[in-house]
Amino acid sequence: MSTQSHPDKVVLTCAVTGVLANRKQCAGIPYTPKEIAEECKRAYDAGASVVHIHARNDDGSPTFAPETFAAIKREVRERCPIILNFSTGIIGDDVSEIVRYIEESRPEIAALNMGTMNYSKYSRRQQKFVFDMVFPNKYGKIVELLEAMNRAGVKPELECFDSGHTHGSWPLLDMGVLKKPVQYSFIVNVLGGIPPTVESLQLQSKIAADVVKDGQHCWEVIGISHCHWKMLASALVLGGNIRTGLEDHLYLPSGEMAQSNGEMVEHAAQLARLTGREPATVEEAREMLGLGHYEAGRQAAIDVGHAPAPTQA
Repeated sequence: MSTQSHPDKVVLTCAVTGVLANRKQCAGIPYTPKEIAEECKRAYDAGASVVHIHARNDDGSPTFAPETFAAIKREVRERCPIILNFSTGIIGDDVSEIVRYIEESRPEIAALNMGTMNYSKYSRRQQKFVFDMVFPNKYGKIVELLEAMNRAGVKPELECFDSGHTHGSWPLLDMGVLKKPVQYSFIVNVLGGIPPTVESLQLQSKIAADVVKDGQHCWEVIGISHCHWKMLASALVLGGNIRTGLEDHLYLPSGEMAQSNGEMVEHAAQLARLTGREPATVEEAREMLGLGHYEAGRQAAIDVGHAPAPTQA
């Protein structure tokens, strides 16, 4: 279902922990499943209806271990009913561990990176690249992950760093491996991707509408680093959904370091209300994102034995 049927509601997602930032940069970044779950609860209490999650080892290093994702889901479910969105981003083509945790944990949503790109960070002060790499996402990798999501009844969230990523979703619809309603995320301000401007969001949203054609889609903005709050405000005015959290930015609008994801969500919710919109509840977000279309798929995954039933829904 398109968010057009909820014109004043906004799905507010919180990305509680990425893979790059660490506690030396921000003390509030969670590492362990319990810490991640506590941050998810803070985000939920502040008004978020979805949490985007990367898994980490206890020392903060990234992990794709299915057991860790299962532990995160269990810990979150003990605390709140927020919608779970698991990351699937990995350098390389071996997605076997990711397929396992998609099929075993079955989050409601899983992120899906939609194209290969230069992924770099440049320091003006040092006049050099802090890191410089290629993030490979061939169609074969994308399709393999989509097929796993379809088997498990998990909705893909298409992460589009550039306009070609958004336009490149049409063959997946044509193949039938990508189902409607479609959820797009427009990531801005990653060097190698689209710049953080209002015009970027207008272009991306137009391309998405042209690809899907019948309005069965929605979109959100993910503003990386210091463009964060301006881009959230832009998306709110243009009718999109928004994502905040310590994965995307470490600072409050005042310029102070955030102490928790809950603080970030509080400010995002306030920003939404200042633009005349209201954060959606979990139940409203489920309807707006069309998650009901995937319930039967999740039950079927249990029935045919793709994975054991979760301890809690």
